[in-house]
Amino acid sequence: MSNAPRTASQDLAYEDDGISLTEVLGALWPKRHLIAGITIAAGLGAYGIALLIPPTYTARTSFISPQAQQNSAAAALASLGALSGIAGAAAGVKSPADQYVALMQSATLSDRIIERFKLDAEYESKFRVDARKELAGNVRIAAGKKDNLISVEVDDEVPQRAAEIANAYVEELKRLSNGLALTEAQQRRQFFELQLGKVKTSLTAAQTALQKTGFSAGALKSEPRSAAEAYARTKAEIAAQEVKIGTLRRTLADNAPEMQQAQAALAGMRSQLAQMEQPLPTGSQQDYISAFREYKYQEALFDVYARQFELARVDEAREGTLIQVLDAATPPEKRSKPKRTMLAAATALAALLLSCMVVLIRHFWQQRSKAA
Repeated sequence: MSNAPRTASQDLAYEDDGISLTEVLGALWPKRHLIAGITIAAGLGAYGIALLIPPTYTARTSFISPQAQQNSAAAALASLGALSGIAGAAAGVKSPADQYVALMQSATLSDRIIERFKLDAEYESKFRVDARKELAGNVRIAAGKKDNLISVEVDDEVPQRAAEIANAYVEELKRLSNGLALTEAQQRRQFFELQLGKVKTSLTAAQTALQKTGFSAGALKSEPRSAAEAYARTKAEIAAQEVKIGTLRRTLADNAPEMQQAQAALAGMRSQLAQMEQPLPTGSQQDYISAFREYKYQEALFDVYARQFELARVDEAREGTLIQVLDAATPPEKRSKPKRTMLAAATALAALLLSCMVVLIRHFWQQRSKAA
């Protein structure tokens, strides 16, 4: 090998010398059999490894997202006038699809699925949190933005179990949602159930106080019952109006026209009640009149709450069937992964590129060493 220094023209020629396609093909062609062998061997090896991987099957179910619907209590509430404000605090709540997706992804529902199918042992998980993570990795839950459908996809090595778990998610969602106050009817039922218990206690106390006054059938005929009933009705309307104003304050300012109208109505009711509560002449029946008024008030209030409670229960039972399954999951016939052909093709392609790169690097390294 000559150690004579290169001239400036030789250096310039060497630096400007590029790598042509012909030179690349010339370097690869002698090694074509080796490259082909490596590529085929890598593809066959990847396919063989894929055969050893247990197949995974995917089951899918979809259902219509529950939506708020018109209930039978709406007309009844409208007919009550001022008393319709009592239910205002419990109305206006909707349950979007994202809320139901979050429920199905909750730890509570996941634990029910794990316990139902004994997935702790199946996943070989020592702790429940590890089983939840494994289950979350095998389940995909998504809500459609336009079609209002919620889909559940479950991966499992057993086709039948994949379908059963997918369908179990819908069943457990029904159970879970029925136990929570998600819908407007459920919230109304809880509200009126609580109020009904309070009024029932007050009604019992009022009845006891009325009995202590020593009233008789003759006293019932002689008392102005119409006035007592008007007093009870006015007091009940005041209580309802106060609840309505409290509900309006959540969304309206005090100077809003609707708020001012409601406050004016409340002031008028209170003025009317004050006139009814003017001191009566002293007598043996004064205690009875007061007790009778309180009893009629509690009775009227109990009647209102009882009617609304029953309507809410009817609506709640009707809304419990809103989860409608569109496509129930069935055992899949074909595996979803591993995709053996695609895996083998991708591995063969990667081996082809890598072997070509190694051959080219070795070829040009040898050329550079010879030139030096």
